[in-house]
Amino acid sequence: MFENAAAYESFMGRWSRGIAPLLLDFSHIRDGWHVLDVGSGTGSLALELAQAKPNCQITGIDPSPEYVAYAGSRVSNHAVTFEVGDAQQLAYPARKFDAILSLLALNFVPDPRRALAEMKRVTRAGGCICAAVWDYGGRVDMLRIFWNAAVSLDSQAEEKDERHMPLCRAGELRQLWNDAGLAEVEEQPLEIATRFNSFDDYWQPFQAGQGPAGAYVARLSPDRRLELCGKIKQLLPEDSKTGSFDLKARAWAVRGTVR
Repeated sequence: MFENAAAYESFMGRWSRGIAPLLLDFSHIRDGWHVLDVGSGTGSLALELAQAKPNCQITGIDPSPEYVAYAGSRVSNHAVTFEVGDAQQLAYPARKFDAILSLLALNFVPDPRRALAEMKRVTRAGGCICAAVWDYGGRVDMLRIFWNAAVSLDSQAEEKDERHMPLCRAGELRQLWNDAGLAEVEEQPLEIATRFNSFDDYWQPFQAGQGPAGAYVARLSPDRRLELCGKIKQLLPEDSKTGSFDLKARAWAVRGTVR
C-alpha cells in the first residue's frame, strides 16, 4: 500500500528528518499556533513540529494520496492531520493559519509564485511563511556524486541533473519572497551531515525509482547500472571503501512575515 512512500523514506527520508529541526528553529514558530505544512510528504516536518511544539495544531497537505495516507499512519497526536491538497489552490479561508512551512517541496510545484500567493492568502497578518529547498547544484553530496558520475558516463544525463531545478540557488527563495511583498525577509543556509553504513546503504535507495535520480537509474540496462555503480564508488569518500561514511547537504531556507 505504501511502496512509493516507503521508497522515498529510504531514499530521502533520512535527509528530511535531519533538516526538519533546523527549519523549525529558523521559523520561530510559537507553541500553540495553527500551522500549515505545504508539501508535507511522508510527514517528517509536521511530526517533528508536533514533538517540538506539542500545543500546535498542524495540518499537512500533499498532492499524493499515498504520501498523505503514509503520513497519517505515523500520527499519534490528534492535533496533527494530513490531507490531499494542491499548494497552488489551497482549500482554506483567508487568514486561517498563524504560520506556513514548506520543506523541500516548493521547487516541485509547477507555479511557485501562485503557491506563495495562496500561502499569503491563508496566513494571518503578522504570521510567518518559511520554506527550504536543497542546494542541488552546490552541496547535496549524495546527489552531486551521483550526477557527476552519471554525466561523466552519459552526456545526456546532464539535462536530468537536479542542479537545474528552480529555487535551489542562493538568493532565489529570498527574491521570490520579496517579490511576493513579504516583510522582514531573511534567507540562510541550513547544513547537515548524514551517515551511511556502507556503499549498499547509499546505492540501494537509488534503485527504487524515486526522484529524478531514481528515475534515471530505472531506465538503465543492468550493464549500465553496474558501470555507474563503479564510477560512483570512485567518487565517494575514501572511508566508503571500508565501512560507514558521512555525506553533507545544504538547504537554502527563507522566512518572511505577512504584512
